[in-house]
Amino acid sequence: MANTRKRRSSDPLASAALALGTLDLAGRTLSVGLSGGVDSVALLKLLLALRPRFGYSLDVIHVNHGLSPHANKWEAFCAELCRKWRVPLAIERVRVPADDKKGKGVEAAARLQRYGAFARHAKEALVLAHHLDDQAETLLLQLLRGAGVRGLAAMREVSLRSPQVQVPVLRPLLRVTRADIERYARRERLKWVEDESNDLTAYSRNFLRHRVLPALEQLFPSYRETLARSAAHCAEAADMLEETGVLDAGLARDVTKLDCARLRELPPARAANALRTFLALNGLLAPDSAKLAEMLRQLLGAKSDAGVTLEHDGAVLRRYRDWLWIAGADQGKRATVIWNGDAVLELGAPSTGSTADSAGALLFRRRGPGVRIAAGKMIPGQVSVRARKGGEKLKPDAKRPRRSLKNLLQESAMPPWERDALPLLYCGSALAWVPGIGVDCAFQPAPGEAAWFVSWRPLHYTRTHKNTAPRRRNSG
Repeated sequence: MANTRKRRSSDPLASAALALGTLDLAGRTLSVGLSGGVDSVALLKLLLALRPRFGYSLDVIHVNHGLSPHANKWEAFCAELCRKWRVPLAIERVRVPADDKKGKGVEAAARLQRYGAFARHAKEALVLAHHLDDQAETLLLQLLRGAGVRGLAAMREVSLRSPQVQVPVLRPLLRVTRADIERYARRERLKWVEDESNDLTAYSRNFLRHRVLPALEQLFPSYRETLARSAAHCAEAADMLEETGVLDAGLARDVTKLDCARLRELPPARAANALRTFLALNGLLAPDSAKLAEMLRQLLGAKSDAGVTLEHDGAVLRRYRDWLWIAGADQGKRATVIWNGDAVLELGAPSTGSTADSAGALLFRRRGPGVRIAAGKMIPGQVSVRARKGGEKLKPDAKRPRRSLKNLLQESAMPPWERDALPLLYCGSALAWVPGIGVDCAFQPAPGEAAWFVSWRPLHYTRTHKNTAPRRRNSG
């Protein structure tokens, strides 16, 4: 649960050390979001200073939104800074849809593009430079949107699960103010860029920052700490609601499906909380109260053997045998994609002429999570991902005979749409792995043998695997 009595330090280095000290980061790769502004430059500087103490590696992600005429200069600044500090840098240029540039939706649209880039490049954790002022602004914005306790929890110092990215998100500056960071930057003689859009009060966050909060500070000088404490209380309440939802919905062992029969036995408020928890654990944003009530009505009002299809947050939810699943949209047959040794292999669907993200991705790591496939048989350029054609056979258990994939899928009780969407991984002409079924025994590594850890990230299923998170230190 959230700790509502966390110590506050005006020294960003000490505060970051305190935050990172709760995690076991040795040997981990932390990916730092770098805009070029004072907050992210200071964050990168102090992470470099703390690297010897905690034993992590660093790389950097810069997202060029193209919204400012100075965007390319900021990109060049970040490239030069990372060269000087000898930190690997990934740069991604994104496009904010033209319709969003004209209205007040530009903030949300740019954020969506930014986190999409983070999701594609972040290694084992994403580190962001949000601070105490950001936390106060976020809480007030959530209040003005009518958010529940989950929204009012605002940002967390350590988020093990996020709808936007696949890795934990760390915010080691969340206890220090913007002024604290600027003092640190001047003391360290850092250079940074200034984003002129931060002064545009047409954006809701900037309006709060420049018009509302200065007036609030005159009467409540400690409003930042007070609002952060309220956010921490809401985080505790949100954690309790999630724990209750997990118990009510039976999600402790498997969060990929929801038993609608259990929902029918719950009081309305707890049924709503259970459904909301199921969506959150699968990486989907919470629906508003009216939509949540309508989803429950359709799920629980229809006969138990009737099929129900719902759409929410870009995903398709389907009820099958009185269980609710997060399903992908029909995408036609998958194209064959070759793996050339990259950490992420994007998958596409040719029937739609879609982008690389249209059907999710396979993730390849040198250590978990994921299934283990013998590294000596995973030869880049000779590994491919294909769609089901029929007639495939697999032998995941050395003690049992080779069997048809069709029979294995039927026994797994996997819904039909999930079976059709599976990416089949081949090494040469041999079927090596089928997600949810297993690795063929011919490709399973022997004890001590080097292996690739491979996992499938469907587009519609973005739940963070908790065993990828930096481990909490044992405090006693």
